Amino acid sequence: MVKSIFEKEMKNPKFRKTYKAESFKLNIGESIAKLRHKNKLTQLELAQKAQTSRSAIARYESGDYENYNIVTLQKIAQALGRELKVSFK
Repeated sequence: MVKSIFEKEMKNPKFRKTYKAESFKLNIGESIAKLRHKNKLTQLELAQKAQTSRSAIARYESGDYENYNIVTLQKIAQALGRELKVSFK
């Protein structure tokens, strides 16, 4: 069976580590954006509910952000009517 380029690259530990880190960031941003849209909120409205700035929400949703703050994530989760869950696997 022919393996895809992705499957071959995932065997490389450096690639796999980078892929997982980027995937994690994208998942956080995508989750926030999806929940915000589901709740029919603008970034500004979510920011006001979470007691943060619109630019902070935009950064968190971008998927290109690395300085996540657990307190801010908790505020965003509460503003979206959700529970923040952090785990180590």
